[in-house]
Amino acid sequence: MTVPTRPLRPARRGPRFDLRTTAWFFVLLALLLSLGGVIARTAAQAAQRRPVWAVILLLLASAAVIAGHRGRRRWSARRALRRATEALEAAAETAAHSLQEPAVAAAPVEAVAPPVAPAPAPAWEPATPAATTPAAGVAPAEETLLLDAAVVPQVMDYAVLDPDEFERAIAELCVRDGCTDVEVVGGAGDLGADVLAVAPSGHRLVVQCKRYGEGNRVGSQDLQRFGGTCFTVHEADIAVLVTTADFTAPALEYAEQCGIVCMDAEALTAWHLGTGPSPWETSYEA
Repeated sequence: MTVPTRPLRPARRGPRFDLRTTAWFFVLLALLLSLGGVIARTAAQAAQRRPVWAVILLLLASAAVIAGHRGRRRWSARRALRRATEALEAAAETAAHSLQEPAVAAAPVEAVAPPVAPAPAPAWEPATPAATTPAAGVAPAEETLLLDAAVVPQVMDYAVLDPDEFERAIAELCVRDGCTDVEVVGGAGDLGADVLAVAPSGHRLVVQCKRYGEGNRVGSQDLQRFGGTCFTVHEADIAVLVTTADFTAPALEYAEQCGIVCMDAEALTAWHLGTGPSPWETSYEA
């Protein structure tokens, strides 16, 4: 007698374990938990600031949830968790497959030799005009005129410079006209001195630079602050305040009483072009 045997059901095989997919799953899960924590903390802070509005919004949300689920099957937390887990697993598997795809090889880039930087110019050395070669057939007198025109300084707009560049430009003018020991000391804690130098006459020169825009004028308060430190703190023999703008009448009156040289934009341009005196040549001690 043959005993009937019950057919065996095929064993269900779970999904194949993938370390990369599992790692991405936990990464995405951590990100979602972090996002949920941020949202919860933000909601708590908002509730502390405006508790009345928080209670009203909570009541409205509760009413909306009750109305939305009325007449439908009961919500299952287990089913929602299972769906969220499946979505996370699918996202992790997609991210793992995208990383396994071969990267597109980039086209070879032809190596370019880096440009050679020019040698830095010595500090405070005024620019020397390049020698010009006259064209063929130019008379000697005309050649002299061309050479003279080449060494004439060009008009410079100091107002377009930033404060640091303006201080360096004033220092270069001092070097050009024979000053020694020229030093730019402007900055935080300079106590009103931007440029220090020794004039050709041997006097100690202290310069404050005021790069003001159009419409601004140096007032008496600026002169008073400079006058309180230039002689007592910096021991200036010649104190100069040079600006790209103009001075008010009270400022000029105070400067004349204290012996401070004021150079406005017009006087600065004349000093630059060589058509006007340098500040130490117009000082009250000169």
